[in-house]
Amino acid sequence: MSQKTYVAGVGMIQFAKPGASASYIEMGAQAVRQALQDAGIGYELVQQAYAGYVYGDSTCGQSALYEVGMTGIPLINVNNNCASGSTALFMARQAVESGAVDCALAFGFEQMQPGALKNFWTDRPLTMGKGFDSAAQVFPEGIGMPGALMFFGGAGREHMEKYGTRMETFAAIRAKASRHAANNPLAVFKKVVSTEEVMADQVVWEGVMTRLMACPPTCGGAAAIIVSERFAKRHGLRTDVSILAQAMTTDTPDAFDPPSMIEIVGSGMTRSAAWQVYDKAGVGPEDIRVCELHDCFAHNELLTYEGLGFCPVGGGEQFVLDGDNTYGGQVVVNPSGGLLSKGHPLGATGLAQCYELTHQLRGSAQARQVEGLQHALQHNLGLGGAGVVTLYGRG
Repeated sequence: MSQKTYVAGVGMIQFAKPGASASYIEMGAQAVRQALQDAGIGYELVQQAYAGYVYGDSTCGQSALYEVGMTGIPLINVNNNCASGSTALFMARQAVESGAVDCALAFGFEQMQPGALKNFWTDRPLTMGKGFDSAAQVFPEGIGMPGALMFFGGAGREHMEKYGTRMETFAAIRAKASRHAANNPLAVFKKVVSTEEVMADQVVWEGVMTRLMACPPTCGGAAAIIVSERFAKRHGLRTDVSILAQAMTTDTPDAFDPPSMIEIVGSGMTRSAAWQVYDKAGVGPEDIRVCELHDCFAHNELLTYEGLGFCPVGGGEQFVLDGDNTYGGQVVVNPSGGLLSKGHPLGATGLAQCYELTHQLRGSAQARQVEGLQHALQHNLGLGGAGVVTLYGRG
């Protein structure tokens, strides 16, 4: 029999540029301590833990968590590309909801290097082989580009060609992110930029993308304490934020056949996970007023509007032009500033989204606060692939 699950505590440290952060051990431990303090419990009450990270050797989670305590609990290390943090959250929620435990910790961290993401294992087949093979059929000129740029830039270009979307629309998404991040003390980049300034930035793909339209590598940590209702009552914990529904999906064959860059970057995973969540919770996209989604590129933010059902397929540009992605519109998307401005430390990202939405539902997001919320939606994507969509509710 499933138990209702609550987010009892969250923690997030200040994100930083590579080379300017503490070690992953310190970042992970600090985020966990913050989440425990926010929940008002000691580490000895945590029964299981899940650690999300991408760039690290085995058992990095233990190295970070041992700085907090050594109680002998199970700890599972999770590497699911950019969805690692939300995968850790998925597993912690699942453990509590199933009744296996009453208190679980999900935390994530990343100590990243400057520059584009790269593979470190060069003596074996690459992951995402199906994606590269499919992309080569529709986008052979992209071979040789950095992988993330090829995939997400290629998907953006495909949307432009299919629906007439303009490069300026992606620039407007980036400008919106900067306005939101200006109110987030934990964001890395707080400088407000205009659509024109984004367009005038260094071109990384003529007619498709400037540098500001891509999220930068950053370092950081975030954590969440997930508890059952009976545990919360027993220890007098807050129950004002619950996880109403959550789904994690992987790719299906139509992600690669027929070949489409939009599908290769996970639009199908997003649609599937979102509608599973909506169906389970009995809500629809029209009920969502705030959303933290995976804007690793401005182009993917627009694709995700459509995948989550905020607008029709092909309607992403009009959604932006109507101002429906910000305050005063239909959905406030990425009030934190998103990956584009807040930063994207891969393993921490999904839990940083949880941190933001928990504060939004508590009413404690300060200048970023979206008023009158009953629900909050989270979307986190990892190519290769994993798509995680989480719906939070008040109480």
